[in-house]
Amino acid sequence: GQLFKVETIGDAYMCASGIPELQTDHTRRVALFAMGTVREANATLIDEDKPEMGYINIRVGFHCGPVVASVVGELNPRYCLFGDTVNYASR
Repeated sequence: GQLFKVETIGDAYMCASGIPELQTDHTRRVALFAMGTVREANATLIDEDKPEMGYINIRVGFHCGPVVASVVGELNPRYCLFGDTVNYASR
């Protein structure tokens, strides 16, 4: 628990841990989420009507470092993260 969905860009899902409350085990939380997501994807058929197509395969990665957080927008405000750590992790 305690993961924050930062955003979804194309086929990438970015989340963060340790914000806004510090968590000493944030790296472990993200790693467990990543491994669980890969495990579930690998157990999910691409098309249930065509099992010969196989199972979903995904790749994951994570990065640790400092970020700056702010609420952006007036009409539709969002909690956003900025910084080199976010840019590096999104690639």
